[in-house]
Amino acid sequence: MPNVKLQNYFHLHFIVFVWGFTAILGELISIEALPLVWYRMLLASGFIYVYIAFRKISLVISRKLFFTLFFAGIIIALHWITFFAAIKVSNVSITLATLSTGAFFTAILEPIFYKRKLIWYEVFFGLLVITGLYIIFNVEGDYSLGIMYALCSAFLSAVFSLINGKVAQQHNPSMVSFYELLSGVGIITVYLLGGTFFGSRVDGFTVSFFQLSTSDWIYIMILASVCTAYAFIGSVQVMKYLSPYTVMLTINLEPVYGIVLAFMIFGESEKMSPQFYYGALLIIGTVILNGIFKNAKKRKTKSTLHNITK
Repeated sequence: MPNVKLQNYFHLHFIVFVWGFTAILGELISIEALPLVWYRMLLASGFIYVYIAFRKISLVISRKLFFTLFFAGIIIALHWITFFAAIKVSNVSITLATLSTGAFFTAILEPIFYKRKLIWYEVFFGLLVITGLYIIFNVEGDYSLGIMYALCSAFLSAVFSLINGKVAQQHNPSMVSFYELLSGVGIITVYLLGGTFFGSRVDGFTVSFFQLSTSDWIYIMILASVCTAYAFIGSVQVMKYLSPYTVMLTINLEPVYGIVLAFMIFGESEKMSPQFYYGALLIIGTVILNGIFKNAKKRKTKSTLHNITK
């Protein structure tokens, strides 16, 4: 079992690296956040369905589970919309660093979801991550809108992680991912249809909505297949073995991976200051400390149980 957990921990880090590249694609794709997420979820749900059909995975679920996955799909859709909106109005670095606050949100929400006491070091580590965020960026200019979008995205990511933390323990990750993505794209479709037929402030489905450049199609295909279908199933799978807080705290490495990639690809527009390295080290150190504390706690629990059963 320890080896299985270690394998899943390394797998999670690779998935987080892939997610870091998601922000790069969000910057490269020229369309706005809402249609971008619609294309992403539609294509990703199609890729996952092909995988499900190939593996002959059952899609029969209870009504209660369907509504749970439907709600989770709405949450992940809103998370991605606010995430890409933050990139569009600010930049990759601001967006990814602000997402680090997800650990703090998870530390507060997890005791409510799992009906357990608040653990002091989880809150402390969450605050360390926020401190790391503050150190990384002494924000210049007016990035307040981008930061607000990113904070909303971080909160929604924490909620989604907690919902999936429960669901992943009992159900197939491919099936879970398929229903969540399909639900998300379904809600966005209804919203866009409202703009199409009722003349709301949303443009809705127009001819230009489906007229994408070749580069946009290529980037969206990569986003939907590797960064969504694969990473989505993988992230649900690792939740079978890792706690939601560990998952969320590890995801705080996404800014590190993403900002390094952004600097390599976009150059001066994503140039990092020395404060970035201080903040990045604080975030990485927090992830390591979290693992040390949790392992120590588990060893203590096992030792106590062993002594009782003697």
